[in-house]
Amino acid sequence: MNGVLPDSEIRKLIETGVISADAPILPEQIQPASLDLRLGTVAYRLRASFLAGKGRRISDRLPDLQMHQMSLEDGAVLERGCVYLVPLLESIRLPKGMTAVANAKSSTGRLDLLTRLVSDDGTEFDRLPESYGGPLYAEICPRSFSVLLRPGMRLNQLRLRHGQSVLSDAELRDLNRREPLTGGDALIDQGLGFSVDLRPDEGDLVGYRARPHSGVIDLDRIGEYPAAEFWDELHTTDGRLILDPGAFYILVSRESVAIPADYAAEMAPYLAMVGEFRVHYAGFFDPGFGIGAHGAGARGVLEVRCHEAPFVLEHGQVVGRLVYERMAKRPTRLYGADIRSNYQGQGLKLAKQFG
Repeated sequence: MNGVLPDSEIRKLIETGVISADAPILPEQIQPASLDLRLGTVAYRLRASFLAGKGRRISDRLPDLQMHQMSLEDGAVLERGCVYLVPLLESIRLPKGMTAVANAKSSTGRLDLLTRLVSDDGTEFDRLPESYGGPLYAEICPRSFSVLLRPGMRLNQLRLRHGQSVLSDAELRDLNRREPLTGGDALIDQGLGFSVDLRPDEGDLVGYRARPHSGVIDLDRIGEYPAAEFWDELHTTDGRLILDPGAFYILVSRESVAIPADYAAEMAPYLAMVGEFRVHYAGFFDPGFGIGAHGAGARGVLEVRCHEAPFVLEHGQVVGRLVYERMAKRPTRLYGADIRSNYQGQGLKLAKQFG
């Protein structure tokens, strides 16, 4: 059956060797509709980001582009503004008819830690074509904060699918009638649109802006960093915010959204807005998001970077959309209900490293 593969099918791929690793794959890596990927033991500082290109391997391109190699075994700092390549512990051999797409995990995106999957023979970031077989790499570029990394850390995740199962707008409207996808009126246009909230129900805190000269963040330290040392709070009472070019913002959607158990979703930019700013998308939404133990939907956290010119963002302005896909089979566990999920029932929330 076409659709996104659930946790039970991912386990079968591991058992049959389609997905393998240099160290045993851990149960906690398997999410309802994706597999967390782990960093290996070395990182290469690069002169520039690159793709292998058709018919070429990463290992063949690396000598020309690497500046130096560093071990992650005892922890290593990846510096803000630099580009690194880290071989992942996992490798894959996709059967015919199966493709894969990668994305940053939620906490990775909220740290403005640009993390993209690259592979041999690759002509696109974050995409594996059917029948791909070989190693996997993470290209990492810390954009707001320098970070301390170690082997085994999980910065990105892989979603696998048979065929294509993206819902058309008509199918999405039908699903919304049966299982409401948002707390208000659904804006459906090439997916479920959502807007930015700049008029909160309580107070006037609408978001955060990354401070440009902060310290190093150890990703293993959960809840230990004072937010004020890394972020400036953003307050407004007039429902608008002027985005500064090059600055990174954490905002929140006005709408709550829900992902029913038989579906998965991915965040994508709202096409009309691409020329002004980008909503950075750590974009996988698992089955059960916004439902789970809460049942009332959860708002989406927006990771926003402005482009070349200052831009006025208004309350209720549409900034992104969720593209829904069918699951090939219902997961055995749902986001939030059966697994420990840091962002279920969320509102405006920084990454889990901040107290």
